[in-house]
Amino acid sequence: MTNSLIVVCLLTLVIHTAETLSYSVRFAGVKLNKIAIALSLTGIIVLVSRTANMIQGPLTAKFVDIAKIDNSFPLLNYLRIIMLASSLGTLIAIALFPTFVGLFGRIISKLEVEGSIPKLLTSVTVGQLKNTRKYIRRPKVRLRSFRYLGIPKRFIVMNIFVTAFYTVGVLSSMYAAKLLPEFSTTASQASGLINGVATILLTVFIDPQLGIITHKATENVEYRDQLGKIYVLLMGSRFLGSLLGQALLVPGAHIITGLVKLL
Repeated sequence: MTNSLIVVCLLTLVIHTAETLSYSVRFAGVKLNKIAIALSLTGIIVLVSRTANMIQGPLTAKFVDIAKIDNSFPLLNYLRIIMLASSLGTLIAIALFPTFVGLFGRIISKLEVEGSIPKLLTSVTVGQLKNTRKYIRRPKVRLRSFRYLGIPKRFIVMNIFVTAFYTVGVLSSMYAAKLLPEFSTTASQASGLINGVATILLTVFIDPQLGIITHKATENVEYRDQLGKIYVLLMGSRFLGSLLGQALLVPGAHIITGLVKLL
């Protein structure tokens, strides 16, 4: 089982690294004033994330099946380790943010010339891949520079909770399936009970505010310089949210078991 856990953790790490790096695509698009092209590239990130998730889901569910047969199987510990992998993936994305802003800036410019993703991919040469080394940047985080960015505290707090709900939703439903074996199928499919709340919060509070922040940066050069710091702050809140998910894992599972019993 150790090998399976390692594979699941690696896939989880890829999922959260890819999703968090979507901020670097946005920032590169704003810097070049080509936000529409940048947003089209997010489809690649979504593809990477969903492909990894397609493999990760069944492998994680297998741990639940084993736990239902063997009561000594440490399912909760496995789920917590998987959640730690999501936190690590977010940290890796924060460290890679400056590098990928440069890389995506180059990709956006080249996509504008080539006109499509397939043509872009076929135009890449070995020499161009070697030249990607010049885009490598060391992350520099100075806490003092984040003090006056004009971001509402409630927006950051909301982003923490939304990330926590998304991180814990599926895993809580899987743990609920272990707690409620007689309704395990129903419980395992009930992640939407938690993710639904996160989706509402994301749609109503997070996405509109993020859109306003990005729009301001496209029209104001001074604000554009702050946008990178704002995105780093948002990525930091995603990291805190993934840690908060650890505390919500078991309560979320009990909420799901209670709701399943009422259905």
